[in-house]
Amino acid sequence: MSVSPNAHVAPGVVMGENVVVEADVTIGQDCTLGHNVVIHAGSHLGHHVTVGDNTVIGRQPMRSVRSALPPVTDYGACVIEEDVQIGCGCVLYTGVAVGQQVMIADLATVREAVTIGEQTIVGRGVAIENRCTIGKRCKLETDAYITAYSELEDDVFVAPMVATSNDNYMARGSERFKHFKGVTVRRGGRIGVNATVLPARSSRKKVLSPPGLSSRTTFLHGSLLPAIQHEHFATYLKSNCWTSKRKGSDEYEQADNPDGRSGR
Repeated sequence: MSVSPNAHVAPGVVMGENVVVEADVTIGQDCTLGHNVVIHAGSHLGHHVTVGDNTVIGRQPMRSVRSALPPVTDYGACVIEEDVQIGCGCVLYTGVAVGQQVMIADLATVREAVTIGEQTIVGRGVAIENRCTIGKRCKLETDAYITAYSELEDDVFVAPMVATSNDNYMARGSERFKHFKGVTVRRGGRIGVNATVLPARSSRKKVLSPPGLSSRTTFLHGSLLPAIQHEHFATYLKSNCWTSKRKGSDEYEQADNPDGRSGR
């Protein structure tokens, strides 16, 4: 164990084997740090924070000589508020701000200058790239990828394996820098499993996008976006009704509808 004499560790903190706490770190009361945890200089942990084995807090970002964007140095410290749970093998970079009662599951990565609102769940293996804002009470499920410069407002649900993008030019040509932008999902938006959301797309409140969606347009308020047309199954919404396509047919079965409206 290595704890800097310039770190402030409150009473009741429990540390596992090989924990490293660098200078100017603040750790609140009754925190638990698992084995091999590293807390980098200047990081702040509030009271009752749990950090799993092999997790790194406050990591400095690396930058390749071929990085697309100029370096930014105003990230600030990594700040984790009270009652936060962080799993094993996670990496939280410098400049991350995590609200109260957030849960970050095993193997998640949160890049620099990211804000996560209170009571949000970040699932196993989720990657949140730099300069993102995640609202309160969101749920980001296993292996979702949130691209840089994205914004998710409060109460957003992102299903497993969702992918987002911020570069329509696939890293080719200088024109891409004029259009470099992540996605925006407004309050209450829901994105289905394995959906792909392309750069600069924006939803309105309470939009629901189904599994397998590939979105190239702005999301509509209160609607379900059409999924990719598969050979045997497609879903769509009209008059707020789910319908499913019959195998080998161009006809659609009407969904259960207490209002008696047609789903076609």
